[in-house]
Amino acid sequence: MNAQLPVRTNAEQALAAAFESAHTRLPGGKQLAKLRRQAIDAFRKSGLPTRRVEDWKYTDLSVLMRDAPPLAGPPDKAAIARAKALNPLPGVMARRIVLLNGAFVPELSDLAKLETGLRIVPLARALADGDKLTERIGALAPADYDAALALNTAFLTDGVLIEIAKGTRIERPIHVQHVFSADAPAAVFTRALLLLGEGVHLTYIESHFGPDRIAYQANSALELHLDARASLDLVRLQAEGDAALHLSTLLAKASEGVKLRTCALTTGAAVSRHTMSVHCAGRDEETRIAAATLLRGRQHADTTLLIDHSVPACASRALFKSVLDQESRGVVQGRVVVHPEAQKTDAKMMLGALLLGEAAEADHKPELEIYADDVQCGHGATAGALDESLLFYLRARGIPRKEAEALLIESFVGETFDAIEHEALREALRARANAWLAARG
Repeated sequence: MNAQLPVRTNAEQALAAAFESAHTRLPGGKQLAKLRRQAIDAFRKSGLPTRRVEDWKYTDLSVLMRDAPPLAGPPDKAAIARAKALNPLPGVMARRIVLLNGAFVPELSDLAKLETGLRIVPLARALADGDKLTERIGALAPADYDAALALNTAFLTDGVLIEIAKGTRIERPIHVQHVFSADAPAAVFTRALLLLGEGVHLTYIESHFGPDRIAYQANSALELHLDARASLDLVRLQAEGDAALHLSTLLAKASEGVKLRTCALTTGAAVSRHTMSVHCAGRDEETRIAAATLLRGRQHADTTLLIDHSVPACASRALFKSVLDQESRGVVQGRVVVHPEAQKTDAKMMLGALLLGEAAEADHKPELEIYADDVQCGHGATAGALDESLLFYLRARGIPRKEAEALLIESFVGETFDAIEHEALREALRARANAWLAARG
């Protein structure tokens, strides 16, 4: 009896065909070409994940990703002009790197007067030049197949490589802007590699923007290699257009004494999925992850996290806050794995959701997987509506209901921004959250 082949969706068939048409024109040498082929072969075999895949239980990408638009072409002058006017985080003085429609744009990027020890290279150029560091693409890939990362690996066109040598002092944050500015649906695939040498401290900003009413698809990946005692503050802003599909992946490996702090604000895209995998691979490493998700209408946002403790005496904290209005759906899946050798691990996770709409849905799944006996680990999850007694207290003091609700919501999500050390950046994120609240109507 012949084995029955799975029926592929229109999007899956279109993606496989697009790769065969485009792969010879994509940048990179033999090693990357091999990685691309492995990725697309794995995608052909497994396809887009359905609800049967545990990590995608709440985000059935085979249904949500109904088609596959063509790869985006180079940005034209009009697109560059629109991107030039974009200032997503006013008041934050940062070194700007712009990836527009998936391509590095030199006239919008600031690569002048780099600090000694800092190297920033557009990824397509690094691949064309055979840069040795491009061999680290895919080095942090998880053992389990992931469709979003597989597609990014198969189709990646450009991005940025950032290397900071041991002991280098970086004067200002680095801001990588991912901007879509085409007039018709298209797909973009970008990859960033960030390598921090021993003792380096950096504030790194990643933002994602695009126009409303255009069903474009954005797929990005960020690979972090953090050497001993490096310190990274990673701030992420996802404000894609209201018809966009946004897929993103963070892969990090942290060495001894590293301090990794991340904060994310998600307000955009019709459907988004952010996958995070952090490997705590050195003693005394500390990871702190915070995220705020603000959704309305029928938006769907999924954040899936894995923190892997494989050595002793590391600490991790994860805090997620979701505010869900109307018919929106927020998904947070967090898993902490503590291996047998990871004694003295200190890990905590808290997931919270505020439901503002009767049809809003919060899906929380915190997990602890512990194989060591000398640890302090815990998790929790809460979901509920605004506290009517607190609303009454504020209204009794003359505060209109909408303003009272905004104050309570701001208090609920504000904790996620507290870990951002850079004051102007912290206030810029608060301002964007407050603007979302003001637009509730």
